[in-house]
Amino acid sequence: MTEKRAMDPAGAAALTGFALLLAFNQVVVKITGEGFAPVFQAGLRSAGAALVVLIWMRARRVPVTAPRAALIWGLLSGMAFAFEFACLYVALDLTTVARASIIFYSMPVWLGFAAHLWLPGERITPAAGVGMALALAGVVLALADRSNGQASLLGDLLALIAALGWASIILLLRMTPLTRISPVMQLLLQVAVSAPILLVLAPLFGPLIRDPQPIHYAGLAFQAVCVVGLGYIVWFHLMSIFRASAVASFSFLSPVFAVLFGWLILGERIGLQVWGALALVALGILLINRK
Repeated sequence: MTEKRAMDPAGAAALTGFALLLAFNQVVVKITGEGFAPVFQAGLRSAGAALVVLIWMRARRVPVTAPRAALIWGLLSGMAFAFEFACLYVALDLTTVARASIIFYSMPVWLGFAAHLWLPGERITPAAGVGMALALAGVVLALADRSNGQASLLGDLLALIAALGWASIILLLRMTPLTRISPVMQLLLQVAVSAPILLVLAPLFGPLIRDPQPIHYAGLAFQAVCVVGLGYIVWFHLMSIFRASAVASFSFLSPVFAVLFGWLILGERIGLQVWGALALVALGILLINRK
């Protein structure tokens, strides 16, 4: 297993753009949930993304193959992908974009601890340790704010479980034979495996269709094409180049952007505790990426 590079300005710019895309996507998921049930929405998103990724691979003449040793791990990563997004989409259905995003993007803390134990060259430095502590404190501060009537304890817990699922996927990609296949093939395995799982499970969560309007179909298309089909391709490529903990730490920017989008677009009420949580998270990013 080769050691990954430290973060550079180009990688930081790309990851900041990806964080902005993911933050806006949280609002899109929330709005699209008015037309489609959350798990059904996630399944449709994965199915559409699988088609987009496959077309992209064919156009770029990327082989749609994987070593036999990697297929079982690809199946497991696809199952983890389905679990992660089932939890996240239900969480966004139950609670606000701001709360779900702050908790979900605590993922780098859990990944950082795991990387310290299991990934070579990714031990936690004193500065990164302080950064993780500050970011985690920000998440705890946000959780402690129960003044917003839109808050949901179940939604909060599901967002946290989704964060753990995301961290587990990254570990699978770095510690198993999946490292020997291209990032885009890794993504294809995840969306192709997760789509049927989510669509089969969707009826267990109630009616599949709510009140779909053109904006909700547009939301599905945006998720499949822009976020998963293209955005994730870039993210997986960056994961293959830079250190996992450094790449993951930029996800702390997403809740900052998501809180702003939730406030501007959805009119969510944001208390002082949440703004304080975001300040801690932002400082945590700077320390985690300090060289």
